[in-house]
Amino acid sequence: MADDDFDLPDLENDGGEPPVNSAPVVVGDSMVDEKEKAAVDLAPVFEVPVNISAVLGKAHIDVNTLLKLTEGSVVELDRKIGEAIDIYVNNRLVARGEVVVVDDRLGVTMTEIIKDGDSV
Repeated sequence: MADDDFDLPDLENDGGEPPVNSAPVVVGDSMVDEKEKAAVDLAPVFEVPVNISAVLGKAHIDVNTLLKLTEGSVVELDRKIGEAIDIYVNNRLVARGEVVVVDDRLGVTMTEIIKDGDSV
């Protein structure tokens, strides 16, 4: 068979770029692309409250030592300076990050997203 026996699709659009695989989708009476459709699908969960915790480190102490703690007491944690902190959403490890200062407040920058099974 010769090459001209096949109808090959044109791989370039008017702008000379490869075509994008996200075709418009009809939602209600309007046309939206795949990314907008995904956002529309998630809309019901946007207002669900979640509990976010940034754990600087952990320490195991007995109750007697805990009761002796006063303002200015130092509790040694199991992390070193500069080591990533754990970020939990609803008690599930989802990321690791670094502590940052933003307008005289502490914040956290996520440096690594933890996927299922990668938490060890």
